[in-house]
Amino acid sequence: MTGSIFALKPTPINVPDDLLADLRTRLESTRWPIDAGNDDWFYGVNRNYLEGLVDYWINEYDWRKSEAAINAYEHYKVSVDGVPVHFMRKAGVGPNPIPLILTHGWPWTFWHWSKVIDPLADPGSFGGDPADAFDVIVPSLPGYGFSTPLVNNPDMNFWKVADLWHVLMTEILGYEKYAAGGCDVGALVTGQLGHKYSEELHAIHIGSAQKLSFFNGDRAWDFSGGRPIPDNIPESIRTDILKLDRRFASHLAVHVLDPSTLAFGLSDSPAGMLAWILERWARWSDNDGNVESVFSKDDILTHATIYWVNNAIETSIRVYANANRYPWIPSHDRWPAVEAPTGITFVGYENPPGITTEQRVQSFLDSDRAQWYNHINISVHDRGGHFIPWEIPDKWVDDLRRTFRGSR
Repeated sequence: MTGSIFALKPTPINVPDDLLADLRTRLESTRWPIDAGNDDWFYGVNRNYLEGLVDYWINEYDWRKSEAAINAYEHYKVSVDGVPVHFMRKAGVGPNPIPLILTHGWPWTFWHWSKVIDPLADPGSFGGDPADAFDVIVPSLPGYGFSTPLVNNPDMNFWKVADLWHVLMTEILGYEKYAAGGCDVGALVTGQLGHKYSEELHAIHIGSAQKLSFFNGDRAWDFSGGRPIPDNIPESIRTDILKLDRRFASHLAVHVLDPSTLAFGLSDSPAGMLAWILERWARWSDNDGNVESVFSKDDILTHATIYWVNNAIETSIRVYANANRYPWIPSHDRWPAVEAPTGITFVGYENPPGITTEQRVQSFLDSDRAQWYNHINISVHDRGGHFIPWEIPDKWVDDLRRTFRGSR
């Protein structure tokens, strides 16, 4: 490391009391829809559940307790090319920790990495090998969480974030070479790092492994890409295709086409904002129909409060529209496009229709996505949904460590 992170002054998280008081007032003033006939969540988030969660937010949830847990780590806020960037850090404990930047997605916050930070930074305290230690850097995406307000960069998208992360790691923090990991939007950011800056990366580790051109084209708002369901397929596969499309269709369509329109409602109503992101936590996690088996009420409300107190919902969802409005353009024409050694974690809950967990790796290798990555370590797990490091943290840590053992 040529520079020193310690030259930066830590800035612990401290949400002003007046923001919390305003949140409480708005929650108490919620006007509820009737929501008849929605006991089974067919129409979206169920009022009875959400109303109980809002009551808990008002009367039982303690942000200051969550804030104290968050402040157990170092926090910094810097300007990267004029963009406000908050990041959390835990120093590595081992003979040669390498820097690792972890990028979250939507509707994640930086805190979705909280279960893996300690074992990645200090493996010896968790039954691991201290030689696997990382200096862990966990930023909030621009326009998310405490990387706000995003006023002067309304065009922010995943490949522009990758440029900011590279400046953060190499120029501001002074690392000559670093590692990167990410899921969801963060997997695209990380993939772009592995595409554009592979010479300065040890390796990357991601979930999902989509093409970097995923949001390019006229139908980026349509998860199916406009492809019709094939004829003469088993009914079970047809059902799974429809379930998968339904899981992602609404948020992709609105976030790509109308993010600001939606934001007027969600920025004014914390209950409305909570409903919109709760739907994703409930539908995307592997929870057997009970979201609280993955996210406790306190977990849900900690993430929601981070969005609310920073007025971050609009700038967070606009990243989708900007990925389409400002399409990804390759920095070189070499293949694989992502030249950095790449580890990938797949989870059973997101298996493609008709593909079992046992078939998942081969299915990927046979697809046109595999050629995008210099993949060196592919893992698949029966359990776990979209929030991999939160849902199966031990397995994510093991997978990531394995990726980097040959790249240090």
